[in-house]
Amino acid sequence: MSDDMVTLSIDGLEVSVPKGTHLIRAAEAAGIAIPRFCDHPLLDPVGACRQCLVEITDAGNGRGFPKPQPSCTTEAANGMVALTGASSAAARQAQADILELLLINHPLDCPVCDKGGECPLQNQALADGRGETRFTDVKRTYPTPTPVSELILLDRERCVLCTRCTRFADQIAGDPTLALVERGAKQQVGIYPDEPFHSYFSGNVVQICPVGALTSADYRFSARPFDLVSTATTCENCASGCQLRVDARHFEVKRRYAGEAPDINEEWSCDRGRFGFVSARGEDRLTRPLVRRGGELQPVTWPEALAAAVAGLTPALGSTGVLTGGRLTLETAYAYSTFARKVLRTHNIDFRSRLASDEEAAFLAAYVVGRPDVTYADLDRAARVVLVAFEPEEESPAVFLRLRKAVRKGGLKIATIAPYRSRGAAKLGAELLPAGPADVVNALAGLTADENTILLVGERLAATPGGYSALAGLLGRTGARLAWIPRRAGEIGALVAGCLPGLLPGARPVDDPEARAEVAKVWGELPAVDGLDVTAMIAAAASGRLRALVTSGIEAADFADPALVAAALKTAFVVSLETRLSQVAAAADVVLPVDLLEQQVGTFLNWEHRTGAVNQVVDHPRLPMTEVRVLAALAAALGTPLGFATPEAARAGLLTLPRYEGERASMLRIEPETALPSGVVLASWRELLDDSRLLDGAGHLVATAPPAVARISPQTRRTEGLATSTFVRLTGPKGSVTFPLVVTPTMVDDVIWVPARARDKLLADIGVDVGGAVTLSAAPDPKKEGEE
Repeated sequence: MSDDMVTLSIDGLEVSVPKGTHLIRAAEAAGIAIPRFCDHPLLDPVGACRQCLVEITDAGNGRGFPKPQPSCTTEAANGMVALTGASSAAARQAQADILELLLINHPLDCPVCDKGGECPLQNQALADGRGETRFTDVKRTYPTPTPVSELILLDRERCVLCTRCTRFADQIAGDPTLALVERGAKQQVGIYPDEPFHSYFSGNVVQICPVGALTSADYRFSARPFDLVSTATTCENCASGCQLRVDARHFEVKRRYAGEAPDINEEWSCDRGRFGFVSARGEDRLTRPLVRRGGELQPVTWPEALAAAVAGLTPALGSTGVLTGGRLTLETAYAYSTFARKVLRTHNIDFRSRLASDEEAAFLAAYVVGRPDVTYADLDRAARVVLVAFEPEEESPAVFLRLRKAVRKGGLKIATIAPYRSRGAAKLGAELLPAGPADVVNALAGLTADENTILLVGERLAATPGGYSALAGLLGRTGARLAWIPRRAGEIGALVAGCLPGLLPGARPVDDPEARAEVAKVWGELPAVDGLDVTAMIAAAASGRLRALVTSGIEAADFADPALVAAALKTAFVVSLETRLSQVAAAADVVLPVDLLEQQVGTFLNWEHRTGAVNQVVDHPRLPMTEVRVLAALAAALGTPLGFATPEAARAGLLTLPRYEGERASMLRIEPETALPSGVVLASWRELLDDSRLLDGAGHLVATAPPAVARISPQTRRTEGLATSTFVRLTGPKGSVTFPLVVTPTMVDDVIWVPARARDKLLADIGVDVGGAVTLSAAPDPKKEGEE
């Protein structure tokens, strides 16, 4: 036997486990159940509830313990003999006594408790508890519920002080604002005064609470567990690929829980993925096609809508752009890629509904698509990780949790190239490599790295001319490993499906004759003219050079110049496939309603290129069709069959393409800008909880978002004459916007950071991109100004 293993006996069964394993884990390995409340495999052991007591007749040294011991904190030892409640009267009695103590003050409200029907306390009381209570005094009560945040409610009288919630907040999320307060019989879970439990991961405490003491304001009293139908699926809110369990009742999703996916999100989920699923329940949900008649969108039949779309698209064949957005499944993205090339006869297709560049497209084609190089497991084992234009807590929360776990347990060292040390970076203990937008290229050029370094790169690097070129140079110079992590769930799949003008499915360069020939065998002859990227398409449509646009799930506010997008929508003939009446759909000439993601089947590819199944959660016969089926119907009406009409058939079509073994696309080298802006430079990124339309209707969730503030350094505050100001006005060529001012010691001088998409504050409205100069001035408090 290896020196790293120990062998012991549990209930007469011989078990071998790694050294350091606790008894409760060893019992699980042997298939032996031990009741518990405080124990959780992903939290540090604490031995708070004592429900997992076992009798140890031999501790491995020939002597036993005089009293039962908690199996969650006792390490297994060679020769140890342990007896659980299944084979020891002493252990069984000890567990029954603990259970009786826990029930003394616990209310008998199982029929109305959200946990009723899936409650460990309820199950164990039924299996091992006394039939009648011996407690005849008055139970302790508290005012209920007590909000620990706008999203999470606490019923204190149910709490058994297992400390799962407080340990999660401290150890996993890094937001230790939940704590045990008071002492002795008065001890209870609480929050700090004027500091609610605002965490991007707060919903996990509801899921891991073993007794229903913590509930969510959204789900409370809305369903019973035995009324729900559960379906496993993949989260659509970012590129992490988190696995979820979705519970539905009467054709409506009631709640979402984190699924068990040890290789991805383990057992955790961010609050956006958990609670942000109600946006399509408003009055703007589309269920019937719309066609513009007399300047107004009017409901029509499907044949009428398809005829109107054909009338507008037929004259524009070869002069149409396809903007797919970044939230489509792999199958739907492939359908759009097929539709553009085969039906519309164009390579004008782009999934990037955000700031984009030719340099980024070339880098993705050369270094990212079809080249997975890093996994979550690699992050667990990594020695050093460098974050480049990437804030994991804001842009990929599951990655943040894995990095934090590696920092706590593996000693991972993290560095971040950023204008200041953010809240997430501080929780990771990250070293700040200070760089404003104009300094990122120099920071990459001077970065020390080797083959043991992992670079996690965000989509925001596209805002830095020369950034991807510098990154390519760093990879070639050092042998460091790369993972590109976009914000949206469908961007990797869109890359693989060929939703870029220079890419065909499977990482095939559109200008490679061999690659074109392989795809032509499936699609037929491909268009000969090069395609336009998203920026060029919008400009061409606004000027009238591009005659039509086909859009899916995009918002004008997502782009650097929303006004130019609005002009493009007004000038071109627009067919919009949408779930809701968005700003884009409201400006379209034909609107075709499509299914919500919860009504579809398909696949997401996460940042690792790992497949995650999207399963149908609800199936309402009166709601619209899938996007793939709508595209198939539109293609048939245009006279060129798409070749498939279901997501399953679309995936089969993609898999019929052979693996591409030819030359990869070459990297487009861009020199960094030498003419730097004078004055204070704008830095920005999107936060997890902002004004995204996916969060519409999730009021409790949005209320937990961090306040939108502007950050500058102490030196910049002095040089800009803001020494006494608490609010700052940012002014650009198109307007101004006001934020509360926060002086941040780690901020780079002559840089101001603001969130890109705050509620009622659209940064694009001032007409300055990231890296551009803005004018700062003192501003009064907008609330007080409004009162006056």
